[in-house]
Amino acid sequence: MFPSSAAPLNPLTKLTIALCAIAFGFGMVDYGWATGIFLGVLLPWSAWLGVLRPVLQRVVWVIAPLALFLIPIHSFFHPGTTVLLTIGHFTLTQEGLAYAYLILSRLAVLASALLAFSLSTTPAELATTLTQQGVSPAFTYLLISPFQLIPEVRTKAATILAAQQARGMETAGNLWQRSRALVPLVVPLVLGALVDVEERAMALEARAFRAQGYKTSLVQIPDSVAQRWFRWGLFGFTVAFVGWSQWQFFTSRI
Repeated sequence: MFPSSAAPLNPLTKLTIALCAIAFGFGMVDYGWATGIFLGVLLPWSAWLGVLRPVLQRVVWVIAPLALFLIPIHSFFHPGTTVLLTIGHFTLTQEGLAYAYLILSRLAVLASALLAFSLSTTPAELATTLTQQGVSPAFTYLLISPFQLIPEVRTKAATILAAQQARGMETAGNLWQRSRALVPLVVPLVLGALVDVEERAMALEARAFRAQGYKTSLVQIPDSVAQRWFRWGLFGFTVAFVGWSQWQFFTSRI
């Protein structure tokens, strides 16, 4: 199913698989496609990448709360003719249940595809790959920097919180106590983020970030010919098949 090579998958190959799986899940009209993509492609792919357990944990953590709202709302309010249950003025239909399942299965495809890619690919690997493919370093930095900053900000926030608690500040309790603790937590975090941005800018200038010409790298991400052909073939197949499915759907409704 996936390209076999002695080298690991290139980040662009993993990104292509994730995006094509999402396109199949959302582009195909029948909800069985989303279920098949999730169970037959994304879960085996996650296991092959070694991230099956965290992917399943996070998908359940995201989907379960949404299911508590989507299933009752769509089951009772989505238009349908096959009545399964009537409670007062509310009618549960088979079409409503099917539509709720379609939404949840598509969300499962979206979450699992993005999680499998993000958990198996570091931002540095993706940035190096894009640069090797000829993408502008400025665009690559704008794309990757938020993913690098979020973990750092989260770690710094936890450090500031622990430091303020060690000084005797109350961070728990009623709404008033929490609001009083907000300023001593946010101000050091914002000032620290501004200092980090300045240090990053200085580091980029020291590495000749704006210099023109080809830039070498100590890290080379392998990208075999088989993987390049696989990416283009999968992309073309996805566009053709999803386009054909949408065409069949619209022509059947005319």
